[in-house]
Amino acid sequence: MIQVTAFKWVPPFAQGSVRDIRVRWALEEAGLGYDDQLIGFEDQSKPAYRARQPFGQVPVYSDGKVEMFESGAIVLWIAQRSDQLMPSDDAGRAIVMTWLFAAMNSVEPFVAELAGIDLFNADKAWAKARRPEAEAFLRVRLGELQAALGDRQWFANDRFSAADILMAHVLRDLRHTDIVADFPRLAGYVSRAEARPAFQRALADQLRPFHEHEAAERAAVG
Repeated sequence: MIQVTAFKWVPPFAQGSVRDIRVRWALEEAGLGYDDQLIGFEDQSKPAYRARQPFGQVPVYSDGKVEMFESGAIVLWIAQRSDQLMPSDDAGRAIVMTWLFAAMNSVEPFVAELAGIDLFNADKAWAKARRPEAEAFLRVRLGELQAALGDRQWFANDRFSAADILMAHVLRDLRHTDIVADFPRLAGYVSRAEARPAFQRALADQLRPFHEHEAAERAAVG
C-alpha cells in the first residue's frame, strides 16, 4: 500500500497548502489508493524521520518498492505511471515535465517570497520595505504566465496533467491576497483545478485530521 506522511495539524493559514496535498491529488487523479501516516511537529527532528526526510518536512512517499521525498519529484514519479497525469508519447511527456518544473522554478519562488513576507514577517521593517517590489516582480511573472496559458484550459497541450497539480497548488498559495483575481485567465484556471473531484477529495483528506484536532481541543476546554 502506498503511504504518504502528513501533519496531524497545522495553523489555519497553512491548511490546504501543506505539500502533501500535491501527492494526495496526484494519487486521486491516478486512481491509486493510499494511507496517510500522520506526524506531529515533534516528530520532524527525530532521527528516524530525518533518515527518511533530511529536512524534516512532509511528505515522504513509500510504496513498498521505493521511498521518496520532495513533492515535485513524487508527483512526477506518480505521473510517469499514470496516463491520467502524463501522456505516453515523448513530446507529450516532455511538455508536461517542462510545465511541471516551470511551476516550481519559474513561478513558485515569486509566490513563496510574497507569502513568506505576508504570513511570517508582515510586521518587520525589512518586509514592509521589500513587499512592494516583491509584489511587482510577482505580477510581472503572473502576466507572463497568463499570456502563456492563453485561451487554453490547461498548460500542457490543453490536457490536464501533473503540471497542473503543481501550478494550481502554487497559485493557491496566493489566496490570502486578491492578486490572482487581477489575472482572469489564471483565476479561472485555479477555479477549474479546484473544482476537480480528485482535488476536492485530496483537500478533504488533508483537512480531516486538522478539523478533528481542533474539535478535540474545543472539547477539552469545555
